Amino acid sequence: MVTSSTTTGKDARSPDPSFDDVFCELLHRLYRRAAMLSGTRQSAEDAVHEVYLKLAARPERFLSHPEPYAYAFSSLLSVVRDNWRKERRQVLVADVEFAGDGGGGSGGAASPGAPPAGAQWDDGGLERRASELETVRLLRQLTVRQAGVVVLVDLDGYTIDQAAKILGLHRGTVALTRRRALDKLRGSLRRQPGRSGGERHAC
Repeated sequence: MVTSSTTTGKDARSPDPSFDDVFCELLHRLYRRAAMLSGTRQSAEDAVHEVYLKLAARPERFLSHPEPYAYAFSSLLSVVRDNWRKERRQVLVADVEFAGDGGGGSGGAASPGAPPAGAQWDDGGLERRASELETVRLLRQLTVRQAGVVVLVDLDGYTIDQAAKILGLHRGTVALTRRRALDKLRGSLRRQPGRSGGERHAC
């Protein structure tokens, strides 16, 4: 039986407001990671929405966890892994949107109009977008586990031990997974046209 909640305007299955508050604080960060792992804006949105539904089913676990982001990321990785198994042919599109780190939900809303011509941050935004898209491209060459480990350790700054705890893996497994992932990424970068042109060896 579904009843309406006067507090949130949602049905009785919805988590309490504190769940939404905590999840919304992590939403920007989760979406960026989902976009990096999924490769398309739509896939990222779908993955984060699915994570929300999974966590909302048992909000007390999420709220009581000492590190909610780590708990949510673990769930996100599980969702992305399932989606990768369903869809082997994902096409990276250029509409993956990454909002600036400071423009999220802190109350200082960005101007809704177009930025002034020649604004300094304009070029920085383009550079960031290009680097983010390149990160997406590189991560898509890894397995889900490898990508998850690289995101946690090399982008989010967790230690090997912390990443192992988040992912529920042995420390040695995480260390080996990261080493293989980084080796694969280095190999991919060396093979790119225009990079280290004189170092092209026969495989």
